[in-house]
Amino acid sequence: MEVERIYREWDVALRWAPFLLDPSIPPEGRQRKPQTSADTPRNHLELMGEQRGIEFRRGRTFTPNSHRALQAAEFAANHGTPEQVLAYHRALFKANFTDFEDISRAEVLVRAAADADLDGDALARALDADEYRARVDEGIAHSYEAGVTGIPTFIFDDRYAVVGAQEYATFAQVLVRLGAQRRDGAAGT
Repeated sequence: MEVERIYREWDVALRWAPFLLDPSIPPEGRQRKPQTSADTPRNHLELMGEQRGIEFRRGRTFTPNSHRALQAAEFAANHGTPEQVLAYHRALFKANFTDFEDISRAEVLVRAAADADLDGDALARALDADEYRARVDEGIAHSYEAGVTGIPTFIFDDRYAVVGAQEYATFAQVLVRLGAQRRDGAAGT
């Protein structure tokens, strides 16, 4: 995953900002017709995901509301190492895009936390208490105010936005422009 490579190679702090791509999805999710079939040519995102170990399985008939998953991600950011946060997001991607699990369900989020070596019991308590709801709502509002309209959107230093799944070179160009340093001490190239 390009984000993992950026973190490994560059001296930057990563923060996953919450955003609802479709805020009209009710809390219980929404049934839908599959948008692709087995014989539909794979799109750019599917091909890039495949190269990075993310399978976008076809045939989805349900779209979950992701607000609870965003709350769980905030928990991970507060209680995990950067590596655990990355592992947690990868586990959520797999649950959602490959396994078609309902990422609004606490048991799915807690299992993903355990897969990332995070404290699943503490996450379950935080979700039960809606501990991160207000923070996620504020983050979503900030994302809309900043003009985010699609996912993924990467915002660097609150100055540069890169929209969509991009190649590593695109991110590296932005980091060089910002004067970021590589972890190995080499000049940002």
